[in-house]
Amino acid sequence: MLKFIEQPRYSCAIGAQQTVVAIRRGVPILHAGPGCSSKVSSLIGQGEGYAGGNTIPCTNAGEAEVVYGGEGRLRNVIDGAFKVIDGDLYVVLTGCTSDIVGDDVGRVAGEYRSQGKPIVYAETGGFKSNNYKSHETVVNAIIDQYVDAFNKGGAFKKGLVNVFATIPYQDPYWNGNLKEIKRILEGIGLKVNILFGNDSQGVEEWKTIPHAQFNILVNSWAGLGIVRHLEEKYGTPYIQFPYLPIGGIETSKFLRQVSGFGELDDKKTEDFIRLEEEKYYSFIERTADFMLEFRYGIPRRFYTILDASYSIGFSKFLLNELGILPEKQYVIDDTPEEFRESVKLQFSKISDLRSAEVVFSIDGGAIQEEIRQSPPKNRTLILGSGWERDLANDLKADLLIISAPVTYRLVLNCGYAGYNGGLRAIEDIYDRVLNTYR
Repeated sequence: MLKFIEQPRYSCAIGAQQTVVAIRRGVPILHAGPGCSSKVSSLIGQGEGYAGGNTIPCTNAGEAEVVYGGEGRLRNVIDGAFKVIDGDLYVVLTGCTSDIVGDDVGRVAGEYRSQGKPIVYAETGGFKSNNYKSHETVVNAIIDQYVDAFNKGGAFKKGLVNVFATIPYQDPYWNGNLKEIKRILEGIGLKVNILFGNDSQGVEEWKTIPHAQFNILVNSWAGLGIVRHLEEKYGTPYIQFPYLPIGGIETSKFLRQVSGFGELDDKKTEDFIRLEEEKYYSFIERTADFMLEFRYGIPRRFYTILDASYSIGFSKFLLNELGILPEKQYVIDDTPEEFRESVKLQFSKISDLRSAEVVFSIDGGAIQEEIRQSPPKNRTLILGSGWERDLANDLKADLLIISAPVTYRLVLNCGYAGYNGGLRAIEDIYDRVLNTYR
């Protein structure tokens, strides 16, 4: 019996091209069939970046490469990339065609690396995994084939940390989130390798990865393979905060946990938290009249149709800071079985008094049908993707687009992490509420 899965929220493994695009002056080179890259870009691309979108070099492997092998064509494309694109790091990614045929892409990349070229490779055939998992594959490949060459040993640098959080581009708000995470960690005295985006120093930051005092993972599960690999390779310990900290309560909790783990100056940490909370809650106080006046016309219930890190983070924020009650929470990132119990545990204690039911599903159509079958009686907020626009219209619900594909929203530097992200979330949620009044 055939089963169709509607409304994809993530891509196949070759979607890790966006991980490379997110590195400053990083250049992905695809050894794949025609159309693979453009489909990824249309789903989670959000602009080309330095060397993304239509700029990405690709072998466009076809019948001839299947019959005779594609290593020669790959060499031609790599040569062309070095001549045309001025990059700091080139990452060759394989597609289904080259992985099935068995081209020795590692050997080809190694030939150029032996000439001093900054190039690595990773096997990302689409049938092997999704882009959540291949993100780890690509990052670890860069560490093993590029970063490690600059590791001269020596002691860790006290206060230096590597941060791994949401996946670039798969999280539409990754750049803004990383910017805020870096800001608040620097506020408690850390020097932060954020590694991706505008606030990173590019490959110069990546070269210092082995020297970090510890690593920070801000994610439910995606990225665990990276920090565990670094612990095994360099002996670097790590701390995991298993969801995106949004708003005052969870951001302060996050900073205190990091400070305790890194044995930082408690006074400096608490002084920074106090100042940030004072600013944060001064803005919240301004909403008191609005909340009172519109108390019967604002959302009372919410659904999340998001990946695990966002779903937990927003559930805690909406319940504990805005008083909106959870309906079912749908996790759509194909969370591996080994991590599902820990995700359920977080939903079981989203506050001292309440828990939330969580459903793991990758079928957007089935999720929407289930919500339609039991529509809530109160005004509802849906946090999902562009796929949920019709559902929100049918239920007369308020929709905040958080997950890919964003489709109906332009994202530049917006983020929902941290203190500033919490304020932005409040503005965006109630902006949509007020827009329905006439």
